Amino acid sequence: MPLAALLCLVVAISDGDTLTARCGAPGAYHQVKVRIAAIDAPESRQAFGQKSRQNLARLCFKQRAALQPVDEDSYGRTVANVRCGGADVATAQVRAGLAWVYTPYAAAHPHLAPLQRQARSGGAGLWSQRRPLAPWDYRHRHSQR
Repeated sequence: MPLAALLCLVVAISDGDTLTARCGAPGAYHQVKVRIAAIDAPESRQAFGQKSRQNLARLCFKQRAALQPVDEDSYGRTVANVRCGGADVATAQVRAGLAWVYTPYAAAHPHLAPLQRQARSGGAGLWSQRRPLAPWDYRHRHSQR
């Protein structure tokens, strides 16, 4: 049973797949750090990391967002399906070639894989690189230093 969608205001963008939203009633706001479900964007220092963050900001910053929480990650962030201005953010990021489909959540979002294949074959965003490095591989590589 999915939790009820929260209507929030996006107050910060961390990177291409994480934002901070202010939710709740006036006078009783609470901030929620949200990891967008089903996608993994390049890290800030990775190629296209800043472009991905800028695109998410363009979509969501200072916009009303509908959050549909699905999980909590190991960092205590709310994992949620996010819509800003009526647009599904995961769809927009994958279509633009600015995020990868994150396999553990991909089954619940079957529309994303074909969009990723399209972005890849069209050389959109990070797919314009000869050998794009998945963010999980990048993190793994850099956590061993």
